Amino acid sequence: MKAFLTIGLLFMSNSFMIVAWYGHLKFSEWKWFNKLGLVSIVLISWGIALFEYMFQVPANRIGYKEHGGPFSLIQLKVLQEVTTLVVFAIFTLVVFKTETFRPNHIISFLFLILAVYFMFKK
Repeated sequence: MKAFLTIGLLFMSNSFMIVAWYGHLKFSEWKWFNKLGLVSIVLISWGIALFEYMFQVPANRIGYKEHGGPFSLIQLKVLQEVTTLVVFAIFTLVVFKTETFRPNHIISFLFLILAVYFMFKK
């Protein structure tokens, strides 16, 4: 159960982080947002990223073996990276409709899935 909770929290965490990192690129279509300076945009992104930490820290504590979770530190990191890419892919397709995935992108994602497989292989 802790594994599913950890993965769910990682997905929530990465959803906020992707919006904090890349959302401002899309938000610039809003007139009021486009008038903001870089410092204001960074502060807004930090505000969004705060919610990322509210999910990321519990995910790591719940999921880490030393705290009773099912994952080693390295496994947590690989899960984090793959989760980031999955959330990023969904975000890109939904929010940035002008972006397209090419075959080499799909192949790259498959190799990342293989990386997760080998990470958890005993």
